[in-house]
Amino acid sequence: MFDALTALTLARMQFAFTVSFHFIFPSFSIGLASFLFVLELLWLRTGQDVYLQLFKYWLKVFAITFGMGVVSGIVMAYQFGSNWAVFSDKAGPVIGPLMAYEVLTAFFLEAGFLGVMLFGLERVGKQLHVVATGMVALGTAISTFWIIAVNSWMQTPQGYAVNDRGQFVPADWLAIIFNPSMPYRLVHVLLAAYLTTALVVGGAGAFHLLRDRAAGRKPTEGIRIMFSMAMWMAALVAPLQILAGHEHGTNTLQYQPAKIAAMEGHYKSYPDGEAPLILFGLPDDDAQVTRYKLEVPEIGSLVLGGDTDAPIKGLDAFPAEARPKSLIPFWSFRIMVGIGVLMLTMGAWSLWARARGRLFDTPWLHRLALLMGPSGFVAVIAGWVTTEVGRQPFTVYGLLHTADSASPLAAPAIAASLTAFVLVYFAVFGMGTWFILKLMGHEPVPGEQGPPQGPQDVTRTAGITPAPQVAPAQAIPAE
Repeated sequence: MFDALTALTLARMQFAFTVSFHFIFPSFSIGLASFLFVLELLWLRTGQDVYLQLFKYWLKVFAITFGMGVVSGIVMAYQFGSNWAVFSDKAGPVIGPLMAYEVLTAFFLEAGFLGVMLFGLERVGKQLHVVATGMVALGTAISTFWIIAVNSWMQTPQGYAVNDRGQFVPADWLAIIFNPSMPYRLVHVLLAAYLTTALVVGGAGAFHLLRDRAAGRKPTEGIRIMFSMAMWMAALVAPLQILAGHEHGTNTLQYQPAKIAAMEGHYKSYPDGEAPLILFGLPDDDAQVTRYKLEVPEIGSLVLGGDTDAPIKGLDAFPAEARPKSLIPFWSFRIMVGIGVLMLTMGAWSLWARARGRLFDTPWLHRLALLMGPSGFVAVIAGWVTTEVGRQPFTVYGLLHTADSASPLAAPAIAASLTAFVLVYFAVFGMGTWFILKLMGHEPVPGEQGPPQGPQDVTRTAGITPAPQVAPAQAIPAE
């Protein structure tokens, strides 16, 4: 199976596999920690038990997700020493301290308050427990900050010097941390995490809304609040994410133009502007041409350069040994953008349904929300693939080639560890994911019936006004 693959290819496959699994869990736990903090603040402010019930419901999911994220991250880190020893030696003086700062700030902060958050509600009082939840949420954001600083430095390195051993050593820590792409990438990743969480919460709420509708009963107030908050997040954050993504792309055009050329499928340059926007096609890296193109004339220059006359570099503007392959980032970028458009559509639809007083009585919106539930994970993985494959053939962009970063290991050794990772990951994390889905399959507030639906379903916090209970047997009118 692995006979035709080189040790370098297998090492890249292994790192891609493990980091993809790892990325799934933090992208959920970052947003979920903030969601839990908001729920507990609403409980403290309003005194309504429904927010506490929702907090306890999602706290179980958070605990499992957080644990799987930590375990998958530890395994991934070991590969720096096993499969990428040369990279660790060359770039270790820069990335090592940054990752240590994450442990000293984010991990210690989370470890100090996680136990209180999970088990201390009945022991420390409301106010201190809210503080603990807020500290865990802050810790996840700080962790994101340092990891993005590491990755961004590898993408747009600055603030370093090279010693007599050929190692990159820090010359200006502020320049290293706040490198040119770091702010854009940080905003993009954090918004992606919040959207991912909103889609999961919205998908869970939609599942219960559809199931209650099929059973002929009113949804509980907890389900309605859950779905309403998720739709608010999707409606408000999706446009911000699209704007942040555009700004990030503009920054990438300035500092990594070869990556943009690969993402856009431009093998030839357009020095006089009028570059087309290729919507779909099939990049052929061997022939250096995009086949079967569906394109819009001149719009590529307008989107990337702000003017139809803006010159755009193609892959032919770069030496052959410095060009990324186009096929993978071309399609992963379009998957990410396509999901973003669907998020924007769902958010706008929810606003329309909310304005008509039918947010909880629009089954096709609920079906779309259920379908979109896991799409945030697909989008973040597609975005990561775009970023990392587009950076090739470098680990440190323009300075250290991937081929020169790997450990001197034989292909069979890496193939054996890769096979073991695949088997263990799918068994362990597959079981964890199954258990999370099982938890979300139960209603957050069992047995409680929600208020009547109608245009009055608007509140100051979550879009729901408490109202007298309805009889459990009351059926929802058919469409």
